[in-house]
Amino acid sequence: MRRIRFLIRKELQEIRRNPRLLPVVIVAPIIQLILLGYAATTDVRDVPIVVMDADRSARSRALVEQFAASRYFRIVDVVGSVNEIEPFLADGQAWMALSIPANYARNIDAGRPVAVQVVADGSDASSTTMALGYASGLVAGYAEQLVAGRLPAGAPRIGRVSAVVRVWFNPQLESRFFMVPGVLALLLMLMTAVLSSMGIVREKELGTLEQLNVTPLRRWELIVGKLLPYAIIGMVDVFLVVAVAMFWFEVPMRGSLPLLVGLSAVYLLSTLGIGLFVSTISSTQQQAMLTAVFFFLMPMIYLSGFVFPIENMPASIQPLTYLIPLRYYLVIVRGIFLKGVGLETFWPDALALFGWGIVVLGLATARSRKRVA
Repeated sequence: MRRIRFLIRKELQEIRRNPRLLPVVIVAPIIQLILLGYAATTDVRDVPIVVMDADRSARSRALVEQFAASRYFRIVDVVGSVNEIEPFLADGQAWMALSIPANYARNIDAGRPVAVQVVADGSDASSTTMALGYASGLVAGYAEQLVAGRLPAGAPRIGRVSAVVRVWFNPQLESRFFMVPGVLALLLMLMTAVLSSMGIVREKELGTLEQLNVTPLRRWELIVGKLLPYAIIGMVDVFLVVAVAMFWFEVPMRGSLPLLVGLSAVYLLSTLGIGLFVSTISSTQQQAMLTAVFFFLMPMIYLSGFVFPIENMPASIQPLTYLIPLRYYLVIVRGIFLKGVGLETFWPDALALFGWGIVVLGLATARSRKRVA
């Protein structure tokens, strides 16, 4: 332990003396979390919409006002012809168009069915689908108001079946509550895996690794001494990112913070193991960074469920996601933040995460041979 302690002190002094590294490990995670917390969102609001009102009646203006009053839509213009809609959609000035036909008010007052057309730009299929859902719900709600308004006072109302919706864990349906905990997992992997791999490879480039190889340090002591400082940095980043998530983005922490910290330490076994493995197959810091990002981090981001739901992936791809440690940590961190569940609920994910970390760290250790020059 005395030898390991001196090696850890040496690593921490090197990190402290590097003027560019401290801002990277302390300031960069906070900046990235704030940027990604606002940018990585699936919320659709202020959808620009152009209105074609061929009726120009009080009834049609009432429908247009429903869209104008909604937080999901922003009316950019009102035109009088269908031919004027296409330039707005083609130029990107509007995502959607609402077309109100002539004789709209006359047909409503006569009790005849009326159809209004909603035209959408399908270039962004995900956002357009959500916006169309908002528009359909708004029109349906307005239609119910019209039906209720036409019934005479005291007339019996037709029986209706309605759904009473209650959303658990995220009642406001704020996408940042889902994305910000995921950004914590992503940043923790990015910082520890890349920094640890580059830190070890830097010793190769400077020739100091060969000097360490001829010391009485055993292989496991050398590995622990090299990786533990980055584990400490990772845990510091956990506290910083959790604080920003809770106090800046107001993401609720419904579960146990000590449990989150403990399982984050388990997660570090995987990320540091990846960093150590990358260092064994890289000769330069640039090569280590590119290898870590393109061969490990990018596939993990796409296959972990952070960007795309695993359930929507092809059946042939879904088994590969079980090889991704980020998948298990995402379930854990989101479960602790949003659902307040404990180890009794996600123990399979915690066990798989621990097993994955032991395997990758063992494989990386086996590849790192301590040679005497």
